[in-house]
Amino acid sequence: MKNMIKGLLAATALTAAAGLASAETQGVTDDEIVIGAVNDLSGIFAAVGVPATKGANVYFDKINAAGGVHGRQIRYVVEDHGYQMPRAMQGFNKLLNRDKVFAMMQNLGTPMNLAGFKLIDPMGIPNIAPLSAARQMIQEPMGNKFTSFSSYFDQSRVGVKYLASAHGAKNVCTMYLPTDFGKEILEGTKAGVEEAGLTFAAETTHKPDETDFVGSLSKLKESGCEIVTIALGVRQAITIVGTAKKMGLSDMQFMGTSASFLTVVAQVPGGVTEGFYAAASWQDLWARADEPAPKAFIEEYKAATGEDPQGFAMLGYAAAQQMVMALEAAGPDLTHESFIAAMETLDYQDDLVGNHINYGPDDHQGADSVYVLKVENGGWAKVHEE
Repeated sequence: MKNMIKGLLAATALTAAAGLASAETQGVTDDEIVIGAVNDLSGIFAAVGVPATKGANVYFDKINAAGGVHGRQIRYVVEDHGYQMPRAMQGFNKLLNRDKVFAMMQNLGTPMNLAGFKLIDPMGIPNIAPLSAARQMIQEPMGNKFTSFSSYFDQSRVGVKYLASAHGAKNVCTMYLPTDFGKEILEGTKAGVEEAGLTFAAETTHKPDETDFVGSLSKLKESGCEIVTIALGVRQAITIVGTAKKMGLSDMQFMGTSASFLTVVAQVPGGVTEGFYAAASWQDLWARADEPAPKAFIEEYKAATGEDPQGFAMLGYAAAQQMVMALEAAGPDLTHESFIAAMETLDYQDDLVGNHINYGPDDHQGADSVYVLKVENGGWAKVHEE
């Protein structure tokens, strides 16, 4: 009898300890895990944020319908910042202090993430799969930060060298937003120029709401620019390529990074973006639509939303899948520490995005690959891999 009582007391103590640990971890209850995001659903990168959010919700809804993770439902709370810093900070404050999120996933925008770090880092809140490929996404303190793919810097560096080789070009230029996002692409461009022995000829800076690029393109023409890297909004990139064609700048090659690698960019009516390049760290969804994983995702997404998925819907789905993998590996006694330790054990082939993802205690960047893609016949064709 005494042994039985001791056993019951021990079991009760363990249950209470697990409950206490969860109670002390923000965003975790016995039946729920709250995940947050500060994203762009209405601004210059809404073409990224909207499908990414839908893709994540398709996966979370599936997991919740199957019983959740260790008996807990996932609640994904997304605040729209419209790519405006004041709204982003309002969103961070609401999610952290009112919604009490356990982790952040898919925060969009380099400036917004950097500002948010000042709030989430002291709290130890994990920041997973940000919709920014800036190197600063895993800046110190790195412990709570995990990115999925290669940086804007490396994408620009690799892309510039490929385009120079493919087109025999020597003069490189950049059009960019004067933000951390734009400046990193500028730095990566210049690094590629230096490595390939090219000439950096000119640069132009722009506002997020700018729509007339005739003057800037005329300046770049006068500077002899043959390759132009772009670090601007989605519509701006499309406008620039279309304007350049109207101006007869057929010898000028334009390249964006993963921020421009969107299905809608390739599908602009009239072939406006035909020949446009993007350097990214994942492969195009529709170019692989007959492969098992992309095909299954396309069917699942369309059944859930009634829409055909775009590339960033795929990334949202993959980010949610990664989040669930780590939550499952962390076990039922979920804390920030157990979750981060679980993230550092992930090592898997992601057939949906077409890349190998792995982390470790000293490696919080999931993949290193860079793919250079080109718009051909309304779709993205892979032309280089490194």
